[in-house]
Amino acid sequence: MKKRVAVLGATGSIGKSSLDIISRDRENFEAVLLTARSSRDKLEELSKQFPSAVRVLADETDGKEKLLSAITKIKPDITINGISGAAGLEPSLAAINSGSHLALANKETIVMAGDLVIRAAKKKNVNIIPVDSEHSAVFHLLRFFAGQDGEKKENVSEIILTASGGPFRNFNVKDMEKVTVKDTLSHPTWSMGPKITIDSASMANKGLEIIEACVFFNMPSEKIKVVIHPQSIVHSMIRLRNGVIYAQLSKPDMRHPIHDALYWPVTTKSTLEPICFDSLTLEFSKPDTEKFPMLTYAWEAARLGGLYPCAYNAANETAVKAFLEQKIKFLDIPKITEHIMRADWSCGSLDLETVLKADADARQRVECGIQKL
Repeated sequence: MKKRVAVLGATGSIGKSSLDIISRDRENFEAVLLTARSSRDKLEELSKQFPSAVRVLADETDGKEKLLSAITKIKPDITINGISGAAGLEPSLAAINSGSHLALANKETIVMAGDLVIRAAKKKNVNIIPVDSEHSAVFHLLRFFAGQDGEKKENVSEIILTASGGPFRNFNVKDMEKVTVKDTLSHPTWSMGPKITIDSASMANKGLEIIEACVFFNMPSEKIKVVIHPQSIVHSMIRLRNGVIYAQLSKPDMRHPIHDALYWPVTTKSTLEPICFDSLTLEFSKPDTEKFPMLTYAWEAARLGGLYPCAYNAANETAVKAFLEQKIKFLDIPKITEHIMRADWSCGSLDLETVLKADADARQRVECGIQKL
């Protein structure tokens, strides 16, 4: 029987890669829902390739309600969430509540409301399969060394996330004071949307992944490490308590983790290009947290818990938007995030209303701060 697949953010980089995988195996997959934020023409173009799929443009007046309603009514077998930013949280919950497994590329879902989302998935007996290349790597490594349900998690002493280092890996702080939006959007390895590309340059993207890894894999922040690896061949590693490190390697192509998520829990043959070791060099180095303080703030947010991760994400997301609009400088992004993190974001148990209120509050504080610059 075919898996009925919803692709949220179908016109973005994750969506395009997802639809490529689906197109390669129409005997096993059927696209039943395609959504986009504002790319109406691109979404309509997809109707030629997937004529039976329902299409939803989420940027219309009632777009969010239409999106959530479509997920609820269609009840896909698996939902790929490739939406960028905090806007992906409610669609993730809608997918879970509809009984759909969730292939998650939207890391903000876990960063903002991880405990809430994981509880909902357990209640509905659905799986959340990470699509970020780093978390996909850890997810599959842990299956081998920590057991399907984490019953042998004590075997793992730390998770090591790899980071390309972005376009400013070899810059000093003085150089980074002068970078433009154009400079920042030139990623040396990955082809991504503007927001995630900026996040890669500031390493906020890796900060979000630190928080996500803590929640998703139920590991304390001190056991989540980061190493710079410019080639993006090693997607993450785990260190066992005997000191031995195991790694997952593949080409820097998001179709690999998407393929694994769609076929999960089966490991099946892929038509994607494998690694060739004939001329391959792998480099690793320690991240410079003075140059990239967004890493430090992320570890702190993960350690503090509560609404601190939500505030971290909201501050960064709002600051990135301001940078793209050339209202602030690149190095203002971590300064703004640090300022927001100084507030008290502690709380008791999380619910969706509390999370969304904290998200809105943090964004308003950032906007007020930018107006005073």
